[in-house]
Amino acid sequence: MAIRLEVDDLAFGYKGKTVLENIGFSIGPHETLAIVGPNGAGKSTLLRCMNGLLKPLNGAVSLNGKAIETMKKRQLAGYMAYVPQAISTAFPFTVFDMVLMGRYPHGNHKVNGQDLQKALKTLTLLGIENLAMKSFAEISGGQQQKATIARALVQEAKILLLDEPTSNLDVLHQLEVMELLKNLVKKTEMSVVMSMHDLNLTARYADRVLLLNRGKLVAEGAPISVLTPDNITRVYQVEAKVKNVHGKPHITPLKPAVCSKPKR
Repeated sequence: MAIRLEVDDLAFGYKGKTVLENIGFSIGPHETLAIVGPNGAGKSTLLRCMNGLLKPLNGAVSLNGKAIETMKKRQLAGYMAYVPQAISTAFPFTVFDMVLMGRYPHGNHKVNGQDLQKALKTLTLLGIENLAMKSFAEISGGQQQKATIARALVQEAKILLLDEPTSNLDVLHQLEVMELLKNLVKKTEMSVVMSMHDLNLTARYADRVLLLNRGKLVAEGAPISVLTPDNITRVYQVEAKVKNVHGKPHITPLKPAVCSKPKR
């Protein structure tokens, strides 16, 4: 069944501080949506509101018209998988055990042969099958990132939420992960929502971009229409050159934008 996620007029805050304000968008099958913006823009908070970890002050998140707050955790996990920036390494799980946890929505805490096969196949897909029996706590940050993505894929959810999925990866593994996600979105009914810092990776792989600044939606649309010199200067305070390469913007940061000093 195809799943459409909708975020309607969402707001979030705590201790009297507004973190997100009036955020609205939707995403359906075969789409990759990137959320970009400077540190503190609200990207991670928005993802956590979308998967129910945080409760919005206003607005709603729904799947095919049904509010996620009315769903049980296992039901929601069957539709949506979440990969955070970092995961606790306090527990002595192997990489294989971590990935198997993604099968939780599909069983009754019992592992069967099909679960084992799916876990191994996904580890192989990400090129980390050799790490299966290693302690998750003892592998590198980039390897941990790949393992958590494998866990999300094993979950077989229709919507994948990724918080900076390439932040701990070198260039080769960044491209490998992004190509994998691109192919999955193309060949299945999966959709991907990811927060990103790398604007050029965003431009290359996202179908649509949400540009946030200070919790507000500045622009939404195709990368070529959102990642413009004016928007980059406005949001990041950086002057940039943007070149159109085969319909995709390529961004070269030049220097900090000159801010006029207030008159005395």
